[in-house]
Amino acid sequence: MDRIDRIDEESQTPAPPVTFTGRKTLVAAAVAVVLIAGALLIRPARTGDDARPPGPSERAAAAVGMGAPAAVVDLTALVADREKWLAKHADDDASWAVLGGAYLEQARRSADPAWFPKAEKALKRSLEVRPAEKGNFDAMTGMGTLANARRDYGTGKKWGELVRAQSPKRWTAYPVLVDAYTGLGEYKAAQAAMERLLELRPGLAAYVRASQVYRDRGWREDAVVAMEHAAGAAKGPAEKAYTLFRLGELSWERGEAAEALRLYEGALRTDPAQAEALGGRARALAALGRGGEAVRDYRMALGRTPVPRLALELGELLDSLGRDEEARLPYDMLGALTVRGGAHGVDDDVVLGLYEADHGDPAAAVRRLSEEWSRHKSVQVADALGWALHKAGEDSAALEYAKKATDLGLRSADFAYHRAMIERGLGDEAATRRHLQEAMRTNPHFSPLRGPLAKEALAAVGQPPSGGPENMRPTRPWVAPELPKAAQPVAQPKPAAKPKPQPSPSSSPSSR
Repeated sequence: MDRIDRIDEESQTPAPPVTFTGRKTLVAAAVAVVLIAGALLIRPARTGDDARPPGPSERAAAAVGMGAPAAVVDLTALVADREKWLAKHADDDASWAVLGGAYLEQARRSADPAWFPKAEKALKRSLEVRPAEKGNFDAMTGMGTLANARRDYGTGKKWGELVRAQSPKRWTAYPVLVDAYTGLGEYKAAQAAMERLLELRPGLAAYVRASQVYRDRGWREDAVVAMEHAAGAAKGPAEKAYTLFRLGELSWERGEAAEALRLYEGALRTDPAQAEALGGRARALAALGRGGEAVRDYRMALGRTPVPRLALELGELLDSLGRDEEARLPYDMLGALTVRGGAHGVDDDVVLGLYEADHGDPAAAVRRLSEEWSRHKSVQVADALGWALHKAGEDSAALEYAKKATDLGLRSADFAYHRAMIERGLGDEAATRRHLQEAMRTNPHFSPLRGPLAKEALAAVGQPPSGGPENMRPTRPWVAPELPKAAQPVAQPKPAAKPKPQPSPSSSPSSR
């Protein structure tokens, strides 16, 4: 008997009788199967109104899509989820764009430029699957955001304008354009793009950009109100912490070190992974005279997010405390970080130029920053180039760039101090005094190194002579002039009384 016959014979063998207990078991199993199948069939797809809370990867995807900060844990889950999915669905252009955005947020949170090539590869893969001509807007805006993160603002502008040309009402193009125009120094265009963004999609991304535009124009109160609106629009802890950090930065720039410290600490309580707030707290602590705690926080911040500007600030703080030997380590770290960033396409020429101007070779700083100015004509580049020219002994040329940095309206104690020192080198005592006073009014603790130098320079310049300018000083004591007396009014003659009319003879009684 072969196998097939044996299977047929076994299938024809009568089954054993089912007992009462067995029937109950079969019925229960059948009911369970029906209930499970029914639950699977009737369970609705997840929608925006679903009462169930979103998972970590969903939260991160929503934040990245809205241009908002995402929590580190959620971000890690999103990256793992999309990488796993794309391993089997390599032609999913939307998932490639989401993965590229997640890589970009990882780069921002960690300050690790190694994420940028990964983001670029994912976004380009999305554009290969669905080219820009076919409306792959998510990948296009991702490419613009990547360029801005690398401080390649010219490329960021091109991507943003391409999206706007194809879809003028797509709001995601405008955050890219605001950042790109600002980096290029095209501040009127940045303001116009920000206003359009507020019309299309008021929310966290729009209010953050509005605050930045207002700050650059010197409209401090408007900048604070816009950032407070951003804090109100924030949803998760990562978003709340980011807006608190940005409010702390605005307070710091106004010279309110205690208020800035409160906001930075609030950001850290809301999201302990907010390393940018840790660097801000270090800055505020140094301003309040708590140098030891500030050094600790700077080192912790650099351990979490190694940013060149934080390394420069730590080195200068150690210099101000007389710990010159210790300052060499953060200065060396700054150089290594800028080289590493350059290898991944990041432009750190402004901070490196400022370091070279103050602590290295001013001539090299001038060359570096002149090249940067040819690409990006922002107030930050203008200020740095003007300062490098001053340190190189070229004050006349330096003043032109210092004016470009300060004339827009941005209230920066650093900018005012730099301009004052340039004007001092040119012998303009009045302008020097005016801008030193502005620096002290704006933020008397703007730098642990240059703040004390500004106070010394202001004391050396002194106050202007009493009495005002020479052509306004009286040569003799003031004497009240004799004013002419008012003329007495001339009495006008009263008009003569009119004679009463006499009755005519014809109307007298005797004539009747």
